Amino acid sequence: MIVLDCSAAVHIVRKTSDGNSLRLLIEKDEPIISSELLFIEAASAFNKYVKSGSLDTNVALRYLQATAALVNQFIPIHENYVEAFHESLRLNHSVYDMLYLTLARRNGATLITLDDKLMKICEEQGVDCVHIFDI
Repeated sequence: MIVLDCSAAVHIVRKTSDGNSLRLLIEKDEPIISSELLFIEAASAFNKYVKSGSLDTNVALRYLQATAALVNQFIPIHENYVEAFHESLRLNHSVYDMLYLTLARRNGATLITLDDKLMKICEEQGVDCVHIFDI
């Protein structure tokens, strides 16, 4: 099972080089889950691209829909927000990211992220996480 966070999902739908590498990982027949937070985080990311002039609104909307389509099941925030809150305090990291980490840990899943700090925390906490290395 895979847990997909926003940083990875946005790169996948934008077809960046890191995103294309990650796409190969998620195209296997493994279920992909994510927090409902992904909807809001992705909308915010694409909103920034539109406001900066990097993306047309219609393209951003297509990317937003494509982001949601990457995921097989969205886990309601109410299912792990308390655990994410406690982990945020314990690990001194955002509650947002801890929603993804706790989902991965609860499900014995691999977290796919491009957030270096979150990757490091996953390593320290024994949560499987995908790493992209520059060659």
